[in-house]
Amino acid sequence: MRVAAIDCGTNSIRLLIADIEGTNFREIYRTMEIVRLGQGVDQNKAFHPDAIARTLAAVDLFAQEISKRGVEAIRFCATSATRDATNRALFIDGVKERLGIEPEVISGDEEAALSFIGATKEFSPIDAPFLVVDIGGGSTEFVFGHSEVEFAKSVNIGCVRMTERNIHSDPPVPQEIENARKDIQEAIAVAAAIVPITKAKTLIAVAGTATSVAASALGLEQYDRHLIHLAHVSAEQTHHVAITFATMNAEQRSHIGFLHPGRADVFAAGSLVLSEIMRATGAKEFVASEADILDGIAWSLAKNSRE
Repeated sequence: MRVAAIDCGTNSIRLLIADIEGTNFREIYRTMEIVRLGQGVDQNKAFHPDAIARTLAAVDLFAQEISKRGVEAIRFCATSATRDATNRALFIDGVKERLGIEPEVISGDEEAALSFIGATKEFSPIDAPFLVVDIGGGSTEFVFGHSEVEFAKSVNIGCVRMTERNIHSDPPVPQEIENARKDIQEAIAVAAAIVPITKAKTLIAVAGTATSVAASALGLEQYDRHLIHLAHVSAEQTHHVAITFATMNAEQRSHIGFLHPGRADVFAAGSLVLSEIMRATGAKEFVASEADILDGIAWSLAKNSRE
């Protein structure tokens, strides 16, 4: 069957259209727009009108693609920022008008489960247990398991949230970096009380922060998802990327070829999150995966159609 999966996070909104038959998965179309839906949500607990307008404009584009490609089922999942926004009904109603379905405001646990399904599908059981780390704009999910989720915890240390909360200079001053580190370390400790983050055989990192760190470590001039997917990145390389980008200003980061312009102002904080995760887990490397919650949403549609 042909399915359309939409993942609407704090920083980006993404669409995947795929054909799934049994265990066979064929990607038809994949795209992303940086919309910063979570603009100011950490502070104001509500969506900014401009953020809703940007996001619904992207949904309009997605609706056109879905319409012309003969999609049979759609699932739209909204995550951290939408969970926190008191005026989320404005956004939800706008999506319903455009797609004819109601977006699901999924819990951190559901987000974790979908990320785990998407991220681990291509790995062998001998690589288990896995720790899947999904660094988003508003939150980061820690998910541990073998063939399915055994432990999961979502904490509010996404790249947008950490930037808005801690980084007010450009480039960041040392005290701001230190404040962000402390914030991140405290949240990781909360996750580690529930998830055995030091016990995984394979650490898989997904979403734009992690794949951009991998692009930097690989020395790519332009973003290439095929080279990034399943690349192994050492802890030392991760720390180096975090230090390097913390010393740049947003203007300098905006000229980095592999870095999406919409990530330029939040990438320093995001790479710091990943660096601190590497320290806390003791992992020598992470595997970057382009397959993530979006793929998990697509697989869930196929699974629901069989039940």
